[in-house]
This record gives sequence, structure tokens and C-alpha cells, in this order.
Amino acid sequence: MEVFGNKELVSVLHNMVSDGKIPHAIMFHEEDGGGAFPIVVNFLEDVYGGNPRVGKLIHPDIYFIFPVAGEKSPVSEQFIAPFRSLALSNPYFYENELNEAIGLEKKQGVISVAEARSILDKLSLSAVEGGYRCVVMYLPEKMNAASGNALLKMVEEPPQSTLFLLITHAPDKVMRTISSRCLQLRVTPLSKEDLIKVHPKEAASPHADLFADLLRALVSRDLFSALETGEAMSELDSREKQKSLCREAVGMLRNIFLFQQGQRQLADILPDEDEFYNELAGKCKRTFPRRAMEEFDKATMLIERNVAQKAVFADLVLKLYSYV
Repeated sequence: MEVFGNKELVSVLHNMVSDGKIPHAIMFHEEDGGGAFPIVVNFLEDVYGGNPRVGKLIHPDIYFIFPVAGEKSPVSEQFIAPFRSLALSNPYFYENELNEAIGLEKKQGVISVAEARSILDKLSLSAVEGGYRCVVMYLPEKMNAASGNALLKMVEEPPQSTLFLLITHAPDKVMRTISSRCLQLRVTPLSKEDLIKVHPKEAASPHADLFADLLRALVSRDLFSALETGEAMSELDSREKQKSLCREAVGMLRNIFLFQQGQRQLADILPDEDEFYNELAGKCKRTFPRRAMEEFDKATMLIERNVAQKAVFADLVLKLYSYV
């Protein structure tokens, strides 16, 4: 799989394999859709000596785990076909795209104790091809306490040639007893140019457009329009899309902050976006980006806790109106 950016990280992982010093557990922290998955697959291609089945996601000794939901405690293996199809079509998939692919849009996915027991059963068997057995876990923060505790001993003291690779969007929400056993690596966000390569629709993201409309209403002191835009945000048809909007908003606020500090060269934008950020940087208080980022982080937390979305976004808009 092609990897965009993160050349230093890819090199470090390659050297681990060539030097024969592979940690038994690694946790990759990425932004949603940020490219940890292709980095993991690239790493595993090294680990398994270029075996073509790794890139096709069908190697018998690699197990893919991700949050699922349904009756009778389903496990990831029951959804592996749509997962594989999505990851092969675009390994830079977003969390909400996976949820849509496996029919999880309006459900809260978890990595359950049934999943943990299934992993333990698989790892109790010898490797089919005699090498490493590997668990790739997407979103370990979705483990509940029972599943985390069931896996803890295996992560602490894994059998020889057993490898855990975790991809998280929220490392602070991963059980501390699990994360502390992992080598933690940061996957740096994609540049805007690379983001558009892997997500062409990002060039005209409806989420970015919504937030831009909100900012324009705020700096114009048009509270009615701002509240209307907040209402539109609350009506996005899934919690994952609402959280994705909040993440995009934080990125845009960071760019406004950099423009205010005269650090345009550090902002991750396209050349034709200069005018937009220049205008907003001049109209917002210098304290606004930081305070607004905190409010979007809080909104994300409330959405995850299933607080009424209309209330979340109405409160968010009113606070931003007072900050701008």
C-alpha cells in the first residue's frame, strides 16, 4: 500500500525489522483517516518478508479487529468482508466510512469481551505459516473494561512471535494498563495536498463549508445565521460525521491561529485559501482560536456520550459568539 508522508516513521519501522528488534506491541496515534492503516500494512509486509497476501489483507496469521455492534455479541470476523473491501479501496478510510460499510451508522460499536476471547483462542494456535501472529486492532479506545482486562495478560506477556498493532484516534481513552505496554508512535497528519489525493472530496468538504459558514456568521455578529448553521451541524445524519466536523473545525482554527501569529508557512492550506484565512485572522480576537478549539473538543466528548446534538451545537454556537 502506498504511504503518503511520515517517511521518518516508515524508516524507523523498516529498521526495526531489518535489525530484528520488533516490539511486541505498538500503538499508532493518528487523526481520523490519517494514514496509520497503510503504515501498519507496509510494516507487516516487511515483517512477513514481502508476502503478497499481507497487502491483500488475507494473510492467515494476521487478525483485524475493529468495533462492531449487534445481537449475540458479534465479532469482527463476521464483518471482515466489508472491512477488507473498504480498506483495499481506500486504506485512508475514515471511522464513519467503516461504520457505514459494516452497517454501524446509528449504533455504538465496541470491542467486546467476546472479541477478546476470540483473539485469545486464535493466538493459542500455532502460526499457519510458522512466523509471526499479529493482531491489528483499529480503535482500541472502544474496548470495554471486560475486554481490556481479558487481553491484558496477553499484551503484557505475549507468546513468542506475537505482535499487537493498535491504531487509535484517542490514546488518552485507551485503557492505561494496555497503552503502557505499547511503544507509542505518532502518525503526523497528512498535508492538504496529500489529503486531497487520498480523499478527493476533501477539496470541497461539506463539513469545512459548514464551519466556514459558521465563522462568517460569527464575525459578522449575525447570531441568527450562526444558530441556523449550528442547527445544520446537529442534523448531520450520524455522530461520526458530527465528530468529523469538530475535528475539521479544530484544524481550521489552528490555521487561523497561525495566520494571527504571522506563521502562515506552518498552516496546512492550499494557496487559494490564503484570502479566507487572512480575512478571518484579522476579524477574530487572538484568544478566539484557542478557546474555540477547547469548545469543539468538549462538543466531541458530549457527542460521544450521546448528549442531545441540538443542545450540544446550540450551546457551542452561543459560546463561540461570545468569544469571537
